[in-house]
Amino acid sequence: MALRGGLGVGKTVFTKGIGRALGVTEEITSPTYTIISEYQGKLPLYHIDAYRLGGEEDFNALGPEEFLYSPGICVIEWSEKVETALPRDSIRVELSIIDGTRRRVRVWASPDVEEKL
Repeated sequence: MALRGGLGVGKTVFTKGIGRALGVTEEITSPTYTIISEYQGKLPLYHIDAYRLGGEEDFNALGPEEFLYSPGICVIEWSEKVETALPRDSIRVELSIIDGTRRRVRVWASPDVEEKL
């Protein structure tokens, strides 16, 4: 799942909701300084923050195949920094601020995802 949106729009909060749905009991925090955090639930949750990465080359150096193609859920914050390194069938989520308490969430996927559903 590729998350987009500026600072403070709720990307980590969105990820916490995914974690809750997976039964993750550990506190999910922003992975900005660790880059990748892994949480255990019904499925593993890989939480990646691309904010501090220099681009796709840095992302590819992490060995993302292990996370992107695992039997878990991979959520990438600031995914626009590594867009062309992501699988074509990634689900894209764009968050934006409407006001202090409301957000707009736009979700889209390639036709490949729709065929798998």
